[in-house]
Amino acid sequence: MSEFTVGDRDFLLDGRPVRLLSGALHYFRVHEASWGHRLAMLRAMGLNCVETYVPWNLHEAAPGDFRDVEALGRFLDAAQEAGLWAIVRPGPYICAEWENGGLPYWVTGELGARARTRDERFLGHLERWFRRLLPEVVSRQLDRGGPVIMVQIENEYGSYGSDAVYLRRVADLLREQGVTVPLFTSDGPEDFMLSGGSVPGVLATVNFGSHAREAFDTLRRRQPEGPLMCMEFWCGWFDHWGGEHVVRDPGDAADALREILECGASVNLYMAHGGTNFAGWAGANRGGGALHEGPLEPDVTSYDYDAPIDEHGRPTEKFWRLREVLAEYADGPLPELPPPPAVLGHRAEARLTGWTSLDDVLEARGGPEVGTPVPPTFEQLGVERGIVRYEVTVPGPRPPYPLTARGLRDLAVVYVDGERAGVLTEGDEQLKEPVAGHARVQVWVESLGRVNYGPRLGEPKGITGGLLHERQYLHDVRARGLRWDALDEVEGVPARELPSDGSPGLYRGTVEVRGAGDAVLELPGWTRGFVWVNGFDLGRYWSAGPQRELYVPGAVLREGVNDVWVLELQEAPSTGESVVLRAQRETGAEPISTTRAQSGGVSGT
Repeated sequence: MSEFTVGDRDFLLDGRPVRLLSGALHYFRVHEASWGHRLAMLRAMGLNCVETYVPWNLHEAAPGDFRDVEALGRFLDAAQEAGLWAIVRPGPYICAEWENGGLPYWVTGELGARARTRDERFLGHLERWFRRLLPEVVSRQLDRGGPVIMVQIENEYGSYGSDAVYLRRVADLLREQGVTVPLFTSDGPEDFMLSGGSVPGVLATVNFGSHAREAFDTLRRRQPEGPLMCMEFWCGWFDHWGGEHVVRDPGDAADALREILECGASVNLYMAHGGTNFAGWAGANRGGGALHEGPLEPDVTSYDYDAPIDEHGRPTEKFWRLREVLAEYADGPLPELPPPPAVLGHRAEARLTGWTSLDDVLEARGGPEVGTPVPPTFEQLGVERGIVRYEVTVPGPRPPYPLTARGLRDLAVVYVDGERAGVLTEGDEQLKEPVAGHARVQVWVESLGRVNYGPRLGEPKGITGGLLHERQYLHDVRARGLRWDALDEVEGVPARELPSDGSPGLYRGTVEVRGAGDAVLELPGWTRGFVWVNGFDLGRYWSAGPQRELYVPGAVLREGVNDVWVLELQEAPSTGESVVLRAQRETGAEPISTTRAQSGGVSGT
């Protein structure tokens, strides 16, 4: 068996220097049927290694309730079959523009700021998770004949905390569970980040988008020996709902990559292929500088990331420019590109035939109704990704007063006596029109994604400060939650005729396709919600943009009739609009507005 070690200046494979040319590809953002193709694309770009995070919250839905942890092992097997080494970053925190940075909502809901510290309750949850996860890694280490050459301790911890005891405990847990390959940390190239996130005796790496020489000089001041590595070279960036599509010039990215390699360093392209935030797993960020106290910026469903391999698995101009650079450091000729995936060859319009109101959907698929003096949070209701209906009565008779959802996170549609009265957001928590009593009020609150980076990581969702009528709290609140995954199957959910007024609810129908393959789905005239095709949750759509279409993996479609479910949360088109499947645009087409990425952007991954 081979051995991978960390030398004084180089990584060593059986004692011989080796340079890691790695690319990030998250198994959980790519349909499993496409893993082989995407990994082959990494090889064709000139990479010899793949890196992946592991999202804890995807795999442990509740304490001890593990879901398909074996997916990581299957992905690592696919990486080895593709001829790639593998770097695994198991967290427990991953950031990654992923819901809650990968931490389970029930962990942060219980522990708050004690998560990611030496708190024994947190370490207990972590140990249980690592005991279940790490066998998938340990059995596939290089010294056991597998592809895994390195494993990360935590992730960018210096951007968050300074608990050195905690970091050492995480490292010890990894070793106790059988990890024998080299461990490493990764942080931004700032002294305070490296001091807060490093572990004595463990290789430190840095994350950045440009200015490699300066970044490595900073790292060398703290770590005089050991190989240099940029663990996240940000060759693109991510998008927020309501913002512009971000791109990075391919030539600029290629120049920055060349500078890294000229420093003698190894590199991991973040992202080599981004993929998709299916099923509402996209996280959110907050603006407002270092303390991130600004407005919520929810991430879009696409995680294309302006990566060299786009969301559909196609090579972009950036792919070819980076390939030219990487070819100079390859051991031999680069492999040819694999055959492209099959694509849908025609336009197909869905035929919607049934509808269920939100109240009826909640009745059929929601959790139990809870009555409390004040509004419970999503965490208290056991809702990770989903929506909560709060109901309260404004007593009367009384004159009209302002109605406020104090501490709203994140977006709400309000109904007064069954009529829609307005849409509230975190920055606009008060209805435009006052409400008189006696009145029945429903507030449907949607989570737009939990914060994945910064000191507000783990903040709760829902109405966190109470419902107020003028200055008076409204008590006796009834609340009921609906998780998005409860709609992966809708058998037994009653349906009736389509409404003529664009009412929100679950719209159901079919679309017939010939020769199934990768496609995109468009929803012209729809406002905001989620789409399922054959029970597979494609993720959130939103007319706020910049994303205007959803990626549909070919493996989700089938020849002939396919089921389509659209959960519209605000307002559907009343007439003349449709749900359309079609082939994706050509590589490089820009159907949405763009802005240029800052090549030296702050860490967001």
